[in-house]
Amino acid sequence: MPHPDFIGLVHSLQATAEAALGDLNAATASAARDGLLAEGRAEQTARRSLTLLTMLAEKTRGNLDLTEAEVLTGAIGALRARLNH
Repeated sequence: MPHPDFIGLVHSLQATAEAALGDLNAATASAARDGLLAEGRAEQTARRSLTLLTMLAEKTRGNLDLTEAEVLTGAIGALRARLNH
């Protein structure tokens, strides 16, 4: 069974990156308030979240259940596609 805190962490990092890339949702208001969407910082913020998610995948390889691994892999893939990484 997936750990809800792990899934929440992955979704939080993905939402931060998506907000920085211009997606409009609840995370956008928070990211804007924190200065993460300022000119020149948006892509940097998104790339930082992608880096953190990638590191998380590397450090947890072999220790996640199927759902956790799929959520993490999906988040990384979606962000890489958006960033043309």
